[in-house]
Amino acid sequence: MEDRLPAHMEVTGLLRAVETAGGFGMVIAKGERDAGTLLVVCCENGTACRAYERMPRADGTRGWALSKAQDPENPSEFADYLQRRACQDRDLWVVELDVANGERFIGLPGTID
Repeated sequence: MEDRLPAHMEVTGLLRAVETAGGFGMVIAKGERDAGTLLVVCCENGTACRAYERMPRADGTRGWALSKAQDPENPSEFADYLQRRACQDRDLWVVELDVANGERFIGLPGTID
């Protein structure tokens, strides 16, 4: 079993890191304080949003995976997706990071600090 930070501490750390880098972060949906899961939305100036969730891997660990990308022709579909996910899982935190290369804050490979 992986050791992990309580969800509220991880969210606070993400928000502070993004704000320190000159970006903006906010909680869209607040989940269970300690054991909640995270869905992180990365965007820049509110556009080209991508939603990432930790998913189980074959080796038993969990890693970030893209679960939904915003369609520029239908941006409301992305907002609907986030709302559905929050309704499906009351423990889920939905956090938006509005900053260039937001994926670097969740440690995805190939991102630049």
